[in-house]
Order: sequence, then C-alpha cells, then structure tokens
Amino acid sequence: MITKKKTNWFGMLFEWNGSVLPQLLPRLFILFCYSMLIVYFREDLVAYKLHINPAIFTLFGIALAIFLGFRNTVSYDRFWEGRKLWGSLLNDTRSLARQAHTLVEGNDYDKERTHFIHLLTALVHALKHQLRQTNADVDLKRVLLNSDYGKFKTTVFKPIMILKDLGVWVNKAKITGRIDSITQASFDVNLNKLSDIIGGCERISSTPIPYTYSILLHRTVYIYCFLLPFGFVESMVWITPFVIVFIAYTFVALEAIADELEDPFGIQPNDLALETMSEMIESTLAEIDNKKIDVIPPSKSYYII
Repeated sequence: MITKKKTNWFGMLFEWNGSVLPQLLPRLFILFCYSMLIVYFREDLVAYKLHINPAIFTLFGIALAIFLGFRNTVSYDRFWEGRKLWGSLLNDTRSLARQAHTLVEGNDYDKERTHFIHLLTALVHALKHQLRQTNADVDLKRVLLNSDYGKFKTTVFKPIMILKDLGVWVNKAKITGRIDSITQASFDVNLNKLSDIIGGCERISSTPIPYTYSILLHRTVYIYCFLLPFGFVESMVWITPFVIVFIAYTFVALEAIADELEDPFGIQPNDLALETMSEMIESTLAEIDNKKIDVIPPSKSYYII
C-alpha cells in the first residue's frame, strides 16, 4: 500500500510510485505507434472516406466515462469494506484480550491468558495468509505453542479452527469457575463478531466482479482508443498521436485502477497493507498481555505490504 504524502501540484505530475503508468507504458506506446501510422496514411484514409466524425467519439466517450466511473465505485467499495473489516478485527481482538485480562478471575491464570492472546494473534495472521493464498506456517510457528501449531498446520480453514479453540478456551474458563454465564456470553458476542469479519473477508476475496462485465468494459475501452485516431487525424494531423495517448491514458488507467482495487487483500502497491496491520495488531495484543513489544519502525519505502 502506498503511504507517501502528496507532494505539490507540479511534483504530482511526475509521480511514479503508486501510479499505474509503469504498467500502461507498453500499451500506450503501441497506441502511439499505431496513431503515427494512421497519420502517415491520412491522405489515403480521407480519399477512401475511412475517417470518422469526431462527434461520435464525444457522445460515446461520455457514456464510457460513466461506465468506468461505476466500475471504479464498485471496486473502491470493495476496498473500503475490506479496510473496515480489518479495522473491526483490530477492535474486536483488543476487546477479547481485555476481557481475558480483566474478567477472568485468578492470578494463577496468567499462562492461560497468554495462550488466549497467542491464539488471537495466530487468527489474525492466519486470516491474512488465507486471503493472500500464502503459506501461514512461518507466522503460526512463531506465535503458537508447538502443540497448537501441529494441530493447525494441516487444517484448511485455519482462522475458523483457531476461532473454535478460542471458544473452547472460554468454555473451559466457565467450567473451571473462572467466569460466569454472563461473562461467557459477553465473550461469545465478540467471538461471533470475529466470525462475521472472517466471513466478510472471504466473501470479498471469493466473489470478484462478474468476469463478463470486466471483459465487456475492457474490450470497449480498447476498441474506443484504437478507433480514436480515425476521428481526429483529419483535423489535428501530427498532433493526433499525442492527444490520443493522453485520452487513452485516462480511460485505460481508470480500468487498471479498478482492477487493482477489486481485490483489496492482494500485494499490489495500492492494496491493503495486511502485513503491517497484522504486525500492529500483534503488538497491541502483546502489550495488553503485559509483554515487551517490538515497535514497528516506520518504513523508508513508499510501499507498505
């Protein structure tokens, strides 16, 4: 995720990090060469009446911009919902950690409380890896006891299985008389919230924007861009390639941004910084457990994963 502060208006014109321009350059270069070819043969195009009335592109461009705006809105809604879910994950894990320390009786129960905190931390890391489809073994082995790590190593839905163990921990505290039924119900409310968060993240991750819709918009954008030179070659001549590339950059970049934001849990520059958020949650839970924490140093890079 790009975290750099905005520069002045002039510096923003040449900003490279966080822009989709690097991945678009090859396509824009092809379009520029194509436009140059159209300009070179402009006399033949005019003679055979292959040029197009520019008014058509004006009307069609407005409609295309509206569709692209809708596509970007849908993608950003997914991005923002993902961010809200991870914000709720931070709040609910803090609440559970606080409850474990303030509502569970017994000064001799510190080891079990720490076990509970470790399970919460493991759930956060397991969810991160599940959403990114990466291997969670390194993080789980670091934060869990060997017995717990062996239990979860072969499970498919690790966050849910860890959530189950959190529920077992609460039930054990009730059976041993550490908490009463009202406190158990209070724990269960926050555990249910964690279940809702996991389900919400899985819903976003496993339900992309309908593919046929993306294909339609993608084809329309590129057909529009490659037809543009036929509409402006007669009036702008050699300026045509530069104008066409600028117009194409606007439309193609909007589509690329929408594609990038569609899956907020990925590792692209503008996706959510799940690694950093997981480390922050781990640090705050450790502090609640009265453990020494390693402060996460500010990144010197623009890109936070």
